[in-house]
Amino acid sequence: MSVVVVGGGISGSACAAALQAAGARVQLLDRAHRPGGRMAGYDRGGRIVDLGASYLTVSGDALVAQVERWESAGLARRWTDTFAVSDGETLTGTRSGPLRWAATGGLHTLVADLQRGVAVRQECEVEAVGPGPLVQARDGREELADAVVLAMPDPQAADLLADSLDAELEQVAEREWAPALSVALRFPERSWDADLHGVFVNGSAELAWIADDGDRRGDGAPVLVLHSTAELAEEHLDDVSAALPQLVGAVRRILQLPDDPVEVHTKRWSLARPVEPREEPFFLGDAMVGLCGDGWHAPARVESAYASGRALADELLRRLG
Repeated sequence: MSVVVVGGGISGSACAAALQAAGARVQLLDRAHRPGGRMAGYDRGGRIVDLGASYLTVSGDALVAQVERWESAGLARRWTDTFAVSDGETLTGTRSGPLRWAATGGLHTLVADLQRGVAVRQECEVEAVGPGPLVQARDGREELADAVVLAMPDPQAADLLADSLDAELEQVAEREWAPALSVALRFPERSWDADLHGVFVNGSAELAWIADDGDRRGDGAPVLVLHSTAELAEEHLDDVSAALPQLVGAVRRILQLPDDPVEVHTKRWSLARPVEPREEPFFLGDAMVGLCGDGWHAPARVESAYASGRALADELLRRLG
């Protein structure tokens, strides 16, 4: 059995790893130069920062076992089950929930671990996926396989699918995704509460989330990571720098920070999250082109994307094995 997986985030990597472990011939194609997708790590001033996904929660048996292996290997760490809450002006309380897991070296290290032993082609831009199924890359290479997996946001999958793949196009057509801006701020020192961990911001037009990255990573760095609201991102997708005064002002106001940041790094996510993720874990039609990832297996979380990729791998093995 041969499978080409397109997309090197956690969903595509989980799918590829499960197929590889079952004896399939797997090739993973990723247009980025590093693994991770929205879990990719970014070098900011010599330190890796998570500017996409903030953490992962764990519930399904398969991911529980995987996270325990990551913890034993020193890759994953238990972070917190409690975050602060803000009304957009000040801190108003705390909210507890499931344990959140982080990664000492950045979340991309978890995806890279899934990819160990899988044939991966980074910086491979896929141009089209057609009947066969056949994958055509921009460099002129073509891959004919027993199945193809597209592990990516719906609009990106729609751009790749041939017009003749009606059932697959119907699944991804006109699915709405919300954007976000991520900003990493390094301060002269840590001037916020040591047990802050993170802040859910409600009622703000600018800011949705604050993560204490030094606490998350366990190195105590004076770094905060902010996620904007979708509304602010929509306004500033073409000029992220124009949103910085609002975001920096909001976090300084909420946390009563005395200093401006000494370093600012930004990342634009035009397809940050699905507005309405599906309950179904994946799609696989007669053409053997599978669809999985953040837009499937609601709610849209890291663990849901992982479960989506694993579930699609199981179905491929059932049909082709």
